[in-house]
Formats: sequence, C-alpha cells, structure tokens
Amino acid sequence: MTRAAERPRLRESVLADARLTSARRFEPHEMHGARAALAILRLMVVSDAFAAQLLYRIKARLQSLGVPVLPRVAHRLAMVLGQVSIGDPVTVAPGVYLVHGQVVIDGLTVIGSGTQIGPFVTIGVRGGDLRGPSIGANVFIGAGAKVLGDITVGDGAQIGANAVVLDDVPPGTTVVGIPARPVR
Repeated sequence: MTRAAERPRLRESVLADARLTSARRFEPHEMHGARAALAILRLMVVSDAFAAQLLYRIKARLQSLGVPVLPRVAHRLAMVLGQVSIGDPVTVAPGVYLVHGQVVIDGLTVIGSGTQIGPFVTIGVRGGDLRGPSIGANVFIGAGAKVLGDITVGDGAQIGANAVVLDDVPPGTTVVGIPARPVR
C-alpha cells in the first residue's frame, strides 16, 4: 500500500484532476499557466465534486507537512460542499474524476489515475479490517456502487450501477449485481 509520504504532489494532482474533469465534461482540457488557474477556479464553481476533490488534495498535502487543524477544516469543507468524504489513509492518483458528490472513500485504499467515480459510491473497508480496495487505472465505477474490503479491481474494469463488489475484479472485466459478478 502507498503511504502518505508517497502521495502525489499537489500541483500535479490538481492539474491532472482538472484536465480529466474537463475532458469528461466535454470542455477544453488543455491547461497551461493562467488558463489552468482560471479553469480550476471555474471547475470549483460549477462542480461541487471537483471542489471537494481539491479540498481532499489540500488536506493530504497539509497532513504530509504536519500542519495541525487545517486538514480537518479542509475535510469538513469537502463534506459540506460536495458531500465527499475521503479518509486520511486513502491515496488517490492524479487524474481521477468524481462525477458528482455523495462519495465516501476510506481505509487503506488506493485509486489509480483515469478512474471515474459516480455519485453515491462507497469505497472502503469491510468487517473491521482497515485494508480497503486497490483500484487500478481507468476504472469506471457506476452510481451507487459499493466496493468493499481488501480486494483488487484491475485496470480498465467497469463496475455497474448499484453493484456490490466484494471479490477481486480482473482487468477489463465488467461486473454487475449484488454481489457483483462478471457479465458474459
């Protein structure tokens, strides 16, 4: 698992998140210099989930610097603004897209770049074990899905809306249902 000290850098992460968010929203996503700053500010205004994700990035950076209190403030603001709660031990790679808010991610969880997470998704622990899922790159997680426990979701996997994933998902596989099973 990735440790907090190994988290991606703030600037790199925010730019990658903004580029992916803009691309998925069918907006211009080439960002450099002042245009990048303006695009990030605009995304914060139009997307509650992006604002919450930015606050998570700020929280993670402040924690890595050992700053007291302010990470908790950033975490609370993310919950108020976008109903997004991303726990302290979670590592989110640069370039992740939260479609809307109402997302909970916790435990020793790692999320790869290019991943798209729908609203009302829960990703985290199961049965008191602090180890959460390891989610690969370019994974799609549909609205209302639950991904729980010490499992691996392979690169390019797709998790259907409202699926409950309790077992590993091989790369490139689509799973649906409760409990989630591969689609033929």
